[in-house]
Amino acid sequence: MRALRVPVGEDDSRRANRADWDRYADEYQSTHGAFLGDAGFVWGPEGQSESDLQLLGDVRDKDVLELGSGAGQCSRWVNSQGGRAIGLDLSMRQLQHARRIDGETGVPVPSVCATATQVPFRSDSFDIVFCSFGALQFVADAARAVRETARVLRCGGRFAFSVTHPTRWMFQDDPSEAGLVANQSYWDRTPYVEVDDATGMVNYVEHHRTIGDWVRLLATHGFVLHDIAEPEWPEDHDRVWGGWSRTRGLITPGTAIFVAELVPRQDK
Repeated sequence: MRALRVPVGEDDSRRANRADWDRYADEYQSTHGAFLGDAGFVWGPEGQSESDLQLLGDVRDKDVLELGSGAGQCSRWVNSQGGRAIGLDLSMRQLQHARRIDGETGVPVPSVCATATQVPFRSDSFDIVFCSFGALQFVADAARAVRETARVLRCGGRFAFSVTHPTRWMFQDDPSEAGLVANQSYWDRTPYVEVDDATGMVNYVEHHRTIGDWVRLLATHGFVLHDIAEPEWPEDHDRVWGGWSRTRGLITPGTAIFVAELVPRQDK
């Protein structure tokens, strides 16, 4: 497997990431399931929960959509708090894990296998749309994903999503001190790609946007930004998750959470 930085479009990103998450889903849930909780809402590897940060507001009696829902842990937490959450994920295997946990917990999450760039719901269907390290950094056409979110949100609805902190793209994805040395341009939006040596096929794609890119995308599609949360690494938290670790987390942010509200467009 080779790691490259090369341009990849929406169709190839979708194909590669769907297959990758189907392959990886069992290992992911086995490795991280206990940390995430069957009905837990964790915003990132730092372990900060929605109960801690309260970025969605009151979810009771709200219609909620989770983009990149995986096994539905976050949506299941929303439903346990009196909300009406629906999950959306590209990976059928992740959704099979969601069904398993539905049965184990008795807290079901209705889910659909789809992509954030083609949301299969009517306009004005939801009060809240959120994404916890889910779909948004895996799509090439982020503008389309944000536009789709604006379409399905009701006016005044909230959109909150966490992604790898954009400044992390300056560094190697290494949890050791080597991951604290900047060696890449923050403004290089070329995606990170893993290619199979034998077939030459793209097997994984992750896309980078700067903080400014996200702010402009939100503003362009009718959102007002309320917050950019940057969870600090807890002093007693010693979990290593990919490139996230205490070594790096105590010095530089690993997660950015954008919180915005959809407002009416003003006619000129």
